[in-house]
Amino acid sequence: MKKNKFALQIISFALIVLSFIACDKDFATLDSDVINEDNATNFNISSETYDIITHTKPLGPVQTNNLGLNTLGIFDDIYGRTTSQLLTQLTTSSFDPDFGEEIEIDSVVLTLPFFNRVIDVDEDSNVTYELDSVIGNDPMNLRIFRSNYIIRNFDPNGAFSDTQSYFSNKSASETETISEAILEGEELTFVEYDEISESLVPINNTVLINNEGYILTEPDNDEDEDEDPQVLFRQPPGIRVLLEPTFWKDNIIDQAGTTALSSNNNFAEYFRGLYFKITPEADSGSFLILNVGAQNSNITIYYTRLTTLTTDAEDLREEAIYTFNFGQNRVNFFENDFTLPLDEGDEINGDERIYLKGGEGSLANIKLFNGEDLDEDDDTVNTFETWKNDFVETDTDGKFVKAKRLVNEANLVFYVDQDFIETLNAGELEEPNRLFLYDVDNKSPLVDYFLDGLNNSIPSFSIINHLGTLQRVDDEPNGKGIKYKMKITEHINNLLLRDSTNVNLGLSLTINVNLEEFLAQREVLLNGPDVTTPVSSIISPRGTVLHGNNTGDESKKVYLEIYYTEENN
Repeated sequence: MKKNKFALQIISFALIVLSFIACDKDFATLDSDVINEDNATNFNISSETYDIITHTKPLGPVQTNNLGLNTLGIFDDIYGRTTSQLLTQLTTSSFDPDFGEEIEIDSVVLTLPFFNRVIDVDEDSNVTYELDSVIGNDPMNLRIFRSNYIIRNFDPNGAFSDTQSYFSNKSASETETISEAILEGEELTFVEYDEISESLVPINNTVLINNEGYILTEPDNDEDEDEDPQVLFRQPPGIRVLLEPTFWKDNIIDQAGTTALSSNNNFAEYFRGLYFKITPEADSGSFLILNVGAQNSNITIYYTRLTTLTTDAEDLREEAIYTFNFGQNRVNFFENDFTLPLDEGDEINGDERIYLKGGEGSLANIKLFNGEDLDEDDDTVNTFETWKNDFVETDTDGKFVKAKRLVNEANLVFYVDQDFIETLNAGELEEPNRLFLYDVDNKSPLVDYFLDGLNNSIPSFSIINHLGTLQRVDDEPNGKGIKYKMKITEHINNLLLRDSTNVNLGLSLTINVNLEEFLAQREVLLNGPDVTTPVSSIISPRGTVLHGNNTGDESKKVYLEIYYTEENN
């Protein structure tokens, strides 16, 4: 008895030490680093690998409203081309506005800032930015239309409180589609100020993508030719275009005093929204992930109005603005031109390769220990119950009694199929740095997700113990991907110690793992009511190919590895 007690004390100490080992450290050297034959002889640290079944799950149209973030642009990779368009409502800065008398619009400015961070400010206050969530730097053609489609809050065919879902294939359901004709109402004209004619003139709709901000200065003053114009304010990089003012005078300013601007519901009925349509320039483009709902994403009307008349009959005018933000009702539409087909995988036996693609793409389904207990009479079959009996003792009801082995760490390891990727002549593929692992049955993250460190300021460094980043050749930022390692220690312990269900797992692309903490997974049209997809996968356009459980390269076969401690017998 004393010997067993002493052994358990050593085991407890060892587990505490192990918990401080870095997440990316392989445990091949644990025996020599922590416990060896010189300091303990009554227990061993060992490891085993276990088979799992993985198969590709292609998706139908995915739900794209109320995502938090939105996308716009063109993305090319090994799967082909994805084009993302955006439909959004507008909200006004105030209702029943009094614009004043003798209105003259100076300009109308559309602003969609990119995600960025400031990396340097020089002595002249010039700012250098680094862009985030902008893929590519090729120009694109952007057309903006006044939409004639009302984005509904509630589903008229559902229960009273059922919200309306919208999907990536321009539909609200399997039977209700949204035509391009109703989306493309009156088109807005892009303009610029021409100094020669001193007027606004139409320009083409090319949008440039770069990391340069905008510096707005006061108008030139002939009296101060030797002085630099005074900087009024600076804007970070993004889409910033001038819109032809007549449209806004007719449809907004001249509507003052009518019911159109009297309430949110009336305005939503009157001005139903804007449709942003992207087409390539020179058969290329860029892909933007935008925080369209932010306060600094807006359309602003700059105008002057009459205030009073002076004694010498000179008009005294003042400047004013009227601002529109983009409402909560926003929908993305995806157009996929895939050259690499996404086919349904083999759910029973698993696949040679796992095809992962964001947006309206594909996920992977995972069954640990070959899923259910396939043959209880065959102890050589790698089944859930066989594995569980190796680690714990249970009573006649299957409840935990005591541990035979203590789990130190458990990892799912996925290797990138670089040989296959290279056969597709993909060139310099921008491989996704993060994947998301989750509970398919309950449509939620695993318990390990909630026990990891959440980093709200830098999502790329969030949840990195559980959802390991892509390991690359020579650890170079742009090196070819080798493997992803997902730590699921607490999930495995729940299966052993708390009689949890061996649920199906899912694997998807992700653009921001933090989104999965508070945003519910989204519907998938045509795949049945039980199929959903993580929000962060919808937003990400990227794709990759991993080795499956039936790969021809046994050294890169997907597997579950478990490091454990057990007493010597």
